[in-house]
Amino acid sequence: MRILSIHITHDASCSVINDGILEYYGKEERFTGVKKDKHPFLSLKTIKDLNIGPIDYAIFHTPSNDEHDVFFVYKNYVRKLFNVELENYSNLNHHELHASTAFYNSGFNEALCFIADRDGSLFFVEGRAVARESETVFHYSKDYDTIKPLYKSFWLFNDTDNSYLYDILENYYPQVDIKLHGCFGIVKAYEAATTLINQHPLENGKTMGLSSYGNDKKMDSLFIDGSPIGNKFYHIDTQYMNKVACFVGQKNNITSNINIDNYQYYADYAKTVQLQTQNEVLKLIKTFVDKTGVKNVCISGGYGLNVVANQYYLQNTDDINFYFDPMSDDSGISIGAAMSKYVSVKNEYPSKLDTPFFHYHDNNEIISEGNSATIDDIVNILVDQKSLGLFNGAPEAGPRALGHRSILFDPRNIDAKNIINQIKQREWYRPFAGIIIDELLEEYFDSNGLKKSEYMTVNFSAKGSTVNEYPGIIHVDNTSRIQTVSKGCYLYTLLSNFYEQTGCPILLNTSMNLAGQPLVQTKHDAVQMLRQSSLDCLYFVNDDKLIT
Repeated sequence: MRILSIHITHDASCSVINDGILEYYGKEERFTGVKKDKHPFLSLKTIKDLNIGPIDYAIFHTPSNDEHDVFFVYKNYVRKLFNVELENYSNLNHHELHASTAFYNSGFNEALCFIADRDGSLFFVEGRAVARESETVFHYSKDYDTIKPLYKSFWLFNDTDNSYLYDILENYYPQVDIKLHGCFGIVKAYEAATTLINQHPLENGKTMGLSSYGNDKKMDSLFIDGSPIGNKFYHIDTQYMNKVACFVGQKNNITSNINIDNYQYYADYAKTVQLQTQNEVLKLIKTFVDKTGVKNVCISGGYGLNVVANQYYLQNTDDINFYFDPMSDDSGISIGAAMSKYVSVKNEYPSKLDTPFFHYHDNNEIISEGNSATIDDIVNILVDQKSLGLFNGAPEAGPRALGHRSILFDPRNIDAKNIINQIKQREWYRPFAGIIIDELLEEYFDSNGLKKSEYMTVNFSAKGSTVNEYPGIIHVDNTSRIQTVSKGCYLYTLLSNFYEQTGCPILLNTSMNLAGQPLVQTKHDAVQMLRQSSLDCLYFVNDDKLIT
């Protein structure tokens, strides 16, 4: 049985599950080159071109719920491509699909799923959008075959008296704790700092990087009883479904303003939202772990990509097993929807994804230029302080480069950040990640009890001399976003050889893309980036081709 799932808004993607196993995943931005692109028409066409087999069920999802005209466009398109009727799977379930992606891939039989998201599904009263999901807590159990919301929080479209909504929502969600925020939720509050530095509201990772430059001083609270304080913020209503949150203050793009007087004001705001929002999520985690006694916790939704917050949860909880969804942004929605549909149809659970590298790419591309290179040649390139683009098979599905579409560099180089920033043409204040052999994680970083960090979903504090010896991957707060790699992959072998030659078991790892662009998808994309940037060389692992 084959299920096609289509997610149409930002980070649009399509997934196909065949008898519970993910058979295809396509993220639209990788085909179009437009970061976070909507409407996965090219992803759908690729499924047709691959001719993978008949589709038995096709489902469509948008958090906007009411885009009837758009649904009928897809309904006709899917019917023409696959001769199957399209089901609208958009029923106030955006957060549930985030939770399903996390839970079904966590390996847990029972878990609490915490979703903190910028804009979840819209809630309508008499045809009018009045509220939007902001935070949800679910209880998932394979043992009892249940998915139960325990807590639902919504931000409202206006600040007028909305007390009548409690009765409506409590009727819609019986025996669920309901909370209404006046126009803002936790991630909307975070977004306000992002728009203050004149960045797109979906680029909250930039705020996270800047927050480490902020002063760690007591600032005014942004929350009362878990709700953002309304007079601290305001909205720009770009359209009624897409209100952009802002702080009261002067916006400034600080990309090139490295002088402390220029950026400190903005860094302090970033620090404030980082500290206060992560604490609000932690309160939710502690509250519902205490209420339920469930010690397995899945983190997803857009805020789940906040590696600083994820580290904070680990540092401030005991005896909790965390799973941080590597596709916490909307990248994973089509997978979660397909898995949910599979469970509802078959009454059995889908197979857990065992790799993040399943995005389609063209295996038939031929690289004619370049020369063969041994792994020692690649190590020598890195030792010689050259930047290396690594292209290895299928690319990463989520937003983080994990060694298949990566730029690697020697982290011992004190100028590493400036060199790689020049290649990627990105903001000066953003940190770089490191990759390390998994068995050495605890020797160089405070591991917070983790043995592995395969998907780069957690921040780690550097130990002892790590800060001084590997400045290329150490942020201003002496932390690094770390990926661990295990035996059996090319990256592990490369790291092991680099370690043997240099005594350094770490490499700087950043995504193979230029600022504002998605990860490169094809070999042609990678070569084009090499030619358009100051990247020194590019190695295609499967083709054994090194281009300089």
